[in-house]
Amino acid sequence: MKTLLNIEQIKSSMALAGLTQTAISEHLDVTREAVSQWLNAKAFPRPNKLLKLAKLLKLSFSELTIIEEIDEPRIAFRKAGNYKTKPEHIEKAKDMGRYLRPLVEFLPFDCLETPTVFQAPNCEYDYLHKATDKVRNDIGLEENEIVGFNHLITRFKNLQAVIVPVLWGAKKRHENAVHIHLPDSNTTWIYLNLDVNIHDFKFWMAHELGHCLSPSLSGDEAENFADAFAGVLLFPYEKAKNAYDELSIKTTIKSKLSYLMELAKKEVVSPATIQLQINNYARHHGYSEIDFSRQLYAWITNFNRGYKNVSEMFFKDLDNVDAKEFIEKTESNFETPFFDAVRQCLKKDDKGIGYIQMITDMPLLDAREIYSELN
Repeated sequence: MKTLLNIEQIKSSMALAGLTQTAISEHLDVTREAVSQWLNAKAFPRPNKLLKLAKLLKLSFSELTIIEEIDEPRIAFRKAGNYKTKPEHIEKAKDMGRYLRPLVEFLPFDCLETPTVFQAPNCEYDYLHKATDKVRNDIGLEENEIVGFNHLITRFKNLQAVIVPVLWGAKKRHENAVHIHLPDSNTTWIYLNLDVNIHDFKFWMAHELGHCLSPSLSGDEAENFADAFAGVLLFPYEKAKNAYDELSIKTTIKSKLSYLMELAKKEVVSPATIQLQINNYARHHGYSEIDFSRQLYAWITNFNRGYKNVSEMFFKDLDNVDAKEFIEKTESNFETPFFDAVRQCLKKDDKGIGYIQMITDMPLLDAREIYSELN
């Protein structure tokens, strides 16, 4: 743990009290430069000065300082709908990350080698296409070959990322995917909610792959890059160019929308993702964008109704999925070492049902069944 000044709180209290940096330096009998160093996180006050600063600003020690965890888990969410990420969501995910640490020793990864990631990742059009071309080449894809789930799963394994499939329900949670990176072990854990449409699920997998390849980014910058990366990976330059050329000669909205839906079906990619890539291509070259009209969203809704959620494709009776079936099918389909690592950890450390519930964020009854199956 490391103690830091709560700079935002200090600045807010200074403003309320009408105190400048010069006034602080005079009250505490230090130089103005010293105060500036504190407020820019370049230095930390000595204990006696810290006490005087707290009294001057009328702040408790807990308000004046922040306890920073060394190697704190890094979190990213793929949010569901218009939900907002709240501090409690982040803290809960960080706790999940801390509980994952005992599993690291049971992962089948080469701890002597660090996977290659992107340098200076950004959302520039040319950069994204070069980056995704490299990934497609690493996966072994031909120029116009469709990205399959098996390709994404293989790339996750190469990056030493652990997929954690979960049944979190549809539209009942803040998140549909959670990305947890543990800096101390350089491991990444990706929770994927199976209760979603197959096209969205594929995009989220590609989105999470973008996160794995850009660990230097955080916050909105990381989310924006992961989204942009996913779109280009799933529908790259040549596909966008060919689609734009084809759509440019169609004269009716209906024919354009029909063609877009055919592409989405063929590529197993959301029509919205394809539409965005086509018009990104147009903007980059200074061409007129393709107008799909407001009917696009109704067509996408009808398109999605024709497909099952991933969970429905895996399990015939979602209301009666037992732990054995869940573990066997998710292990085989996602080639994940997660459950085997949990199995070994339970044997070694004698952990209970609460541990399973914590690392899966499942209801207690489901956690109990998984515990019984693995123990």
